[in-house]
Amino acid sequence: MRHDDIWRAIDTLAAENGLSPSGLARKAGLDPTSFNLSKRRGADGKLRWPSSESLAKILAATGARLEDFSALVSGARAMPEARPKGRSKIPLIGMAQAGAEGFFDDGGYPAGAGWDEVELPTTADTNAYALTISGDSMEPVFREGDSIIVSPAAPVRTGDRVVARAHNGAVMAKLLRRRTATRIELTSLNPAYPDLRFAAHEIVWMHRIIWASQ
Repeated sequence: MRHDDIWRAIDTLAAENGLSPSGLARKAGLDPTSFNLSKRRGADGKLRWPSSESLAKILAATGARLEDFSALVSGARAMPEARPKGRSKIPLIGMAQAGAEGFFDDGGYPAGAGWDEVELPTTADTNAYALTISGDSMEPVFREGDSIIVSPAAPVRTGDRVVARAHNGAVMAKLLRRRTATRIELTSLNPAYPDLRFAAHEIVWMHRIIWASQ
């Protein structure tokens, strides 16, 4: 169990409930700064971990089960399908189609009439959309034919699984390895594929994957 995995799971839980990490802390009756980035490492660089009491409070506040949160930590999927949430119609296209013109507007939101609809778990993001994975670059976590839900509203941080669109039109599902003001590094979960490095301006938009079917 890694430090970054725990914090990413907390961030994902917050986003799925339409909250910032500070909002999640407040909802759980904690100090609003409890989950701030500055609280995740000490001034000496030593890792800080959330307490078991804090975790219990955010689970109670959101109605999430411990096994659901454990799934987020393990990275098996971003939002466990077993979670007791409603279902709704979400726009869906294949990953191979996503690079064509007309499916996204300039902000990276679903656009046009070429989308299908699929019934998947409801998210707090009304602009969420679904893609069907093609290829094996994200195996073993995401396999060809899996559906993923992507949230334009969810915060994106290093270590997140994301869908990104490059200026050349390529749309890819990757892991955000590193991001600076000038560079973005993306990597595949499958080690057979090389890392990708872009100048920041070469990535048009980047959205976080918050759920995957299996």
